[in-house]
Amino acid sequence: MYRHLSRPRDGWRRTVESQGLVWPTTRTPDGREVPYWDESAYYELSEDEVEHLESVTEELHRMCVEAARHVLAEPARLDAFGLPRAARDYLRSTLLSGSPSLYGRFDLRYDGLGPAKLLEYNADTPTGLVETAVVQWHWLEEVMPSTDQWNSVHERLVRAWQRTGRHVVHFAHSAADEEGEEWMTVAYLRDTAIEAGLTTYGLQVEQIGWDAAARVFAGLDNEPIHTCFKLYPWEDMLREPFGQHVLDNPAAATWIEPAWKAVLSNKALLAVLWELYPGHENLLPAYLDGPRDLVEWVKKPLHGREGDGIEVHTLAGDTRRASTRYGPEGHCWQEYAELPRFDGNHVVIGSWVVDGEAAGCLVRESDEPVTDYYARVLPHVIAAPRPDEATQRAWLDA
Repeated sequence: MYRHLSRPRDGWRRTVESQGLVWPTTRTPDGREVPYWDESAYYELSEDEVEHLESVTEELHRMCVEAARHVLAEPARLDAFGLPRAARDYLRSTLLSGSPSLYGRFDLRYDGLGPAKLLEYNADTPTGLVETAVVQWHWLEEVMPSTDQWNSVHERLVRAWQRTGRHVVHFAHSAADEEGEEWMTVAYLRDTAIEAGLTTYGLQVEQIGWDAAARVFAGLDNEPIHTCFKLYPWEDMLREPFGQHVLDNPAAATWIEPAWKAVLSNKALLAVLWELYPGHENLLPAYLDGPRDLVEWVKKPLHGREGDGIEVHTLAGDTRRASTRYGPEGHCWQEYAELPRFDGNHVVIGSWVVDGEAAGCLVRESDEPVTDYYARVLPHVIAAPRPDEATQRAWLDA
């Protein structure tokens, strides 16, 4: 695994914006504008490293599904996840019934030398799809067209929609999305559904209502909603008044991602995984009742995002990232594993799962040991020539 410097394309910002990346730069608290999409460097992975990441990703996903089954078999275990116990039967039914599950993203510590380590699983509302499936792929086509990339996210999403058996899907994002990241992600997923031959409608989550007379969920023009992709956290929906309609009327609509994914996206899952698979080479020790015997650890809010509310304790000192939202739901203590550094940048691999299969990766860099809102996204390549289309189709069909 190597980091190489690269010359950004002329007009790169205009290019990536035209490809759907609505915020190619990030504004810092002091007013500076820094790159979010950063093509001044790229990462090179070997074929063996990609095969390792693929294998680890699919094994971790399998382990996480088993952990969800374990948690949902015991109602009291939901208390440790900060989820309402009243939702347990509904969560369990969505898992046992095989409700469609589209995608998720593992955040992994990986340096190409030792086994990849799970940091967390963004299985409910992951973003970064446009950056992965569209922007970095077009970068490869333009800058290194004869080189390969671990990236079948788009093709697998299209196939996943086709396998759902749905014909009409509503796509919803939150009106509170000020930066446009959620809207961008939902718009892209809607495009993949259209490519798969589905009829789609777009709206905001806040515009979804419950028609008590017809006993259906309804959209803007009171049209019935039977299948809805929502980029909105289940832990929030289940505690809002609207969530009670979902629990009281479980057959009225199919929600994607399904409700059981709230277990996988919760940091308490890390402790359950360590309990079920102690010593596994791709896991870090994690606990819910304190750091126990851990010398260095990271304290994570169960529902936290973008590094908010994380506390890092190392022998060199403590770092705490304030949060006004996350923390009251509880915490998980995970062994601290310093992120690998390439040219002074802390690196995390975002490894995608689509329809239960490994699909590609996203490389993120940050200046700080904890990946946060100001992290950068960089493209990657595989150190191998690009296979022909027949070989690529065979991989997708396997």
